[in-house]
Amino acid sequence: MTTTTSAGIGFRSQRGPILIALMLATGLVAIDSTIVATAVPSIVHDIGGFSAFPWLFSAYLLAQAVSVPVYAKLSDMIGRKPIVLGGIGLFLLGSILCGVAWSMPALIAFRVLQGLGAGAVQPMAITIAGDIYTIAERAKVQGYLASVWAISAVVGPTLGGVFSSFGFWRGIFLINIPLCLLAGWMLIRTFHEDVQRTKHRVDYPGAVLLTVALSLIILGALQGGQAWAWNSSISIAVFAIGAAAFAAFLLVERRAAEPVLPPWVVSRRLLTTTALIAFGVGAIVLGLTSYVPTFLEGALSTSPILAGLALAALTLGWPISASQAGRFYLRIGFRRTALIGISLTVLGAAALVLTAPRPSVLLVAISCFIVGLGLGLVATPTLIAAQASVEWNERGVVTGANLFARSVGSALGVAVFGAVANAIYAGKPYGSISPDTIISASTAVFVAVLISAVLTVIAVFAMPISKSGPATSTTQTQARGTTP
Repeated sequence: MTTTTSAGIGFRSQRGPILIALMLATGLVAIDSTIVATAVPSIVHDIGGFSAFPWLFSAYLLAQAVSVPVYAKLSDMIGRKPIVLGGIGLFLLGSILCGVAWSMPALIAFRVLQGLGAGAVQPMAITIAGDIYTIAERAKVQGYLASVWAISAVVGPTLGGVFSSFGFWRGIFLINIPLCLLAGWMLIRTFHEDVQRTKHRVDYPGAVLLTVALSLIILGALQGGQAWAWNSSISIAVFAIGAAAFAAFLLVERRAAEPVLPPWVVSRRLLTTTALIAFGVGAIVLGLTSYVPTFLEGALSTSPILAGLALAALTLGWPISASQAGRFYLRIGFRRTALIGISLTVLGAAALVLTAPRPSVLLVAISCFIVGLGLGLVATPTLIAAQASVEWNERGVVTGANLFARSVGSALGVAVFGAVANAIYAGKPYGSISPDTIISASTAVFVAVLISAVLTVIAVFAMPISKSGPATSTTQTQARGTTP
C-alpha cells in the first residue's frame, strides 16, 4: 500500500491522466441521465407504452441500486479497476441493445442491463477519486467531476432533442458506443493498482434477497392504482412479500461472513444520516429529471431541445456549487454546509410548485437552477464526510452504500411520482391528454418533490457536527497512475 501526497490536481499533474479517465467514465452515466428524458415523447410515439414509460427510469435505477452494494464489496476485495471496466462493458452492451429495441418492454429490459453497468461505473469513479486524493483535494476534484455533469446537462438534452426532432431517438443510446470504448481504453492505459489478493466469500443470498425486496416494493408503488387497486389483494401481497424479503435480507446480513451491506454501515450515525440524505437527493433529482421535460412539452408544446435546456439548469447549478463546496466544509464543517444546501433546495422546489399552474420555461429553469445549487452543497459534502470517516478497505462499501441509497431514492421516487401522475392520467389515452391535465399531474409531482426536500432537511439536522479534518492530511490508497 502506498501513500498519496499532494502532487497537483489538474490534467497535467501526475494523477491527471487518471482524473481524465474518471471524467470520461462519469460522462457515460451523466449523459444518460439527461438524454433519455427529452426523448420520451418520441419513444412513446414510435413504439407506444406511455403508461409504462416511468419504467425506463425505474428499471434502470433499480438495476443500478441493487448492484451497487455488490460491486462496492467486490471492489474492496479485488480492486476498483476490474469492477469499473466490467461496468463499462455491461453499459456498452445495454446501450447497443437499447438502440435496436422494438417495443417498450424490450427497451425497459435492455435499460436494466444499462443500469447494471452504471451500478459499477459511477460508484467506482467516485471511490477511486477518494482513494487517490486527500480530503482537501477531493473538493477540487469534485469540481472536475461535477463539470462533467455540467457539460452533460447541456449536451445530453440537446442531443436528445436533436435525435428526437429528426425522428431517430435510437441515437441517444448508440452514441454511448464510442464513449464506452474511449473510457475503457483510458482506464486500462492510465489506472493501475496493487491489490493483495485474498480469499473472500461473496454474499449472494443477501444480494438476491435485496433485489427481490426492492423489485417488489417498486413494482407495487408504480403499478398501484393502475394495474390493480391500492387495497387489492395483489397490491397487499406484493408489498408484504417485498417487506418479508427485506426482513430476510437483514437477517442474512447479520450472519453473513462478508455481508454485501455490513451492519456497521447503519450503526454509525454519520453513515446512516448521510445515506438518508442521499436517498432524498436521489428522489428529488429523478422527480425533476423525469417530469420537467414532459411538463414543458405537454403544457406549452415546447420543443424537446428547449425543454431539455430548461432541465439542464438543474445540472448546471449542481456542479457550480459542488466545485465550491470544499471552501465551505473546510471552514464551517460538513453539516452546516449541507444545511445551506438543503435550504436552497427547498426554496427552489417551492418556487417550482408555486409557478407550475402558470407554466413558463424561464421560471422552471430558474427554479431548477436553485435546486441544483442546493443539491451541490448537499450531495458532495455528505458523501465526502462518509468517505473521510473510513480507511481504504471500507471506502468502497461506504461509497457504495451512499450511492446505493441515492439510487434507491431515485428508483422509489420515480415509482411514487409515477403513481401520483398516473392517478391523474388514469383512463386517458396518451394522445388525448390535455395540457391542463399535464399541468395538474406535473404540479402534483412537484409537490411530492417538495415534500421529499423537506423530509431531507430532517436528515441533515440529524448529522453529527464534524469538521472536515486537516486540509493537509493524506489518504491511504492502493492506486497509482502512469503518465501516457
